[in-house]
Amino acid sequence: MQAASFYNFATYLEKGGSDFKRFGGERLHSLSHGESFLALFAIRFQRGIYILDEPEAALSPQRQLSFLSILHRLDHSGRAQFLISTDSPIIGAYPRRVLFSLDGGSIANVEYKETEHYRVRSSSCSHLAASSVCLPMIPARMTSS
Repeated sequence: MQAASFYNFATYLEKGGSDFKRFGGERLHSLSHGESFLALFAIRFQRGIYILDEPEAALSPQRQLSFLSILHRLDHSGRAQFLISTDSPIIGAYPRRVLFSLDGGSIANVEYKETEHYRVRSSSCSHLAASSVCLPMIPARMTSS
């Protein structure tokens, strides 16, 4: 789901008279873009196959970690699978991921450290190693089982 599609979805619910109980009781348009996305992920995603196009567009780095926590819960429930197109090194670092690169006109399975996102971030962070600007590559609370 893209940001524009999500806005239209929230508008559709409002025009249809939704009480938003299924989304925590608060109108999605009354929340920030990122908060409304997280409400959808946390409350409505339970069972199924979900295709997401750059969900990080609505999420700050901290909220991306919150998204990973939701993803982790659903992944380990065995009831949900995700196909995610992302430019986020945070989301790309999810431990139980399979990464495919679509660069160069072909599809190839790649390791996280082979991705352009990892290389750019790694290079940037090496220059800023003494500061707290760079986030951990893999969130400490997210461990592979």
